Amino acid sequence: MTWWWEGNRWEKIAKGIAIAMLYAVLSWSARQISLDQFYLPAGIRVAALLLLPRRLWVYLLIGEYTYFAYMRIPMIEKYGLTWVVLGSITLMPSVAMIVHWHRRRMRTGGEAWALSACALSAITVTALNVSLANVLWPVPTPDAPLTQILQFVVGDYVGMLTVVPLVLLWKRRSESNIEVSRYTRSSTTTIAAMLLLGVGSLAIPKTQDLLISLLQISMALPAIALTCMHGWRGAAIAVPILNLLMGVTSPPWTFDQSVFVTQQILAVAGTAMLCMGSSITYYYHQHRAGSRRERLAIAHAKTAHVSAEMELRRRVISMKKVGDGIDHSLSEIAHWLNEKGHHGLADDLMRIAVANSRAFREETSMVYPTALEHVGLYLTLQISGIANEWSRTERVLPPRLSGDPCKLTVGLQLAAYRLLTEAVSLLLSGEKGKIIVKARCGRISGYQGILVLASAADVTQQLSQVTTVRLMARLTGRTLAYRGSISCRNGKVRIVLMERATTRTSIEHDLNTDPFAHDLDDTRLM
Repeated sequence: MTWWWEGNRWEKIAKGIAIAMLYAVLSWSARQISLDQFYLPAGIRVAALLLLPRRLWVYLLIGEYTYFAYMRIPMIEKYGLTWVVLGSITLMPSVAMIVHWHRRRMRTGGEAWALSACALSAITVTALNVSLANVLWPVPTPDAPLTQILQFVVGDYVGMLTVVPLVLLWKRRSESNIEVSRYTRSSTTTIAAMLLLGVGSLAIPKTQDLLISLLQISMALPAIALTCMHGWRGAAIAVPILNLLMGVTSPPWTFDQSVFVTQQILAVAGTAMLCMGSSITYYYHQHRAGSRRERLAIAHAKTAHVSAEMELRRRVISMKKVGDGIDHSLSEIAHWLNEKGHHGLADDLMRIAVANSRAFREETSMVYPTALEHVGLYLTLQISGIANEWSRTERVLPPRLSGDPCKLTVGLQLAAYRLLTEAVSLLLSGEKGKIIVKARCGRISGYQGILVLASAADVTQQLSQVTTVRLMARLTGRTLAYRGSISCRNGKVRIVLMERATTRTSIEHDLNTDPFAHDLDDTRLM
């Protein structure tokens, strides 16, 4: 209402008076098409209080009093001035207090609080009307049986269920993140089905009460379907349409007991659908928030792993520069010794320098396998320091590798390398016998990845409980960062890593790419 409430003081007052007159006209118009068991002005009253800010409620009071003045001043002679005044001025303030108390809870407690506001308002208004009539009417009041009181309560409540959900849906339109096309198709189909059933109930002869009631109750089935598909937003469309069709298909200006029973059933069904829809939407958002937090955690873990690898890469490059400097210095010293005639000493120096340089480079490749960026995971496992490390143990059989790892991103290959080397290390330290290493790369359903197996060569050998616990504790974090999984069964460590199918990238690209670009996609339904 910000756009409406702009301008100077007199403009605001004029606009407020316009609101009051609009409310009075709407209430009068709704009264012309209402029944005691389907009373739309009660819904307009609660809907207006929910729609407008509290600073404009005074104009709703003016509109309410204008409406009652037009409707009840002709009744003064029959029912008395006291009843006309008190019966007109007490309803809106009472409902306003109920709505004010519920609005604060609706912000955090969900749409179900609107049903509480409607129910309390219907009961309060009926109690005030019946009590004031019994006390203030100068003529004897007819006894109000329980059926008639229930008729008033249900009529007010159904009128509120017809208007209030639509107003709440309008108020929260900016918060909507639904898939509009799907929501529109579902709503249109549901309304068409309900209209068809409603027209069918009108076309049946009035003597077929049971069949008419059956068709009217059947109108709830499409409404339930829309609620299940779209939660509260589906119920906010279905329930008002259901109540409106029920009011239109009721016998005009008469009270029909069978229709009233059907209307009570639909009132309960509408309440249940709104509650169910609110719960569906609430738990859907809870699930989506949990899934989003999980994806955020995975994305952060992935970023942390790539950042750690970048730091190791930087250190290895720095170490290689230091090693190159040492090799160059030793080469110059050996050259100087040759010039001085110390050929044997120079040869020994070069032999030691080459051996130490090779060992130094093997150790640095264990810290970070720079060869992986150029030749891929499989060749790195065969030519880098880890290959010599496994060969010296004489327990690791030559790896069995299939597929093309170069199609995977460097980040995923690094993760597979770390997981495989650590798994083999834990198996070497905790188990006996020889170890088989297998790996296979592939692509499926828009994803690409790698399957890694490390197991005992003896198929009858089972992993110990201690080794299994250590494997799961040390390897699970990195597998989750790449949509993967790890299992230890039948003496095998099975690791799967997955990522969206893409082209191979450098480690710098993996670090600089937004990790949330693909991991935070949401399916918008409610």
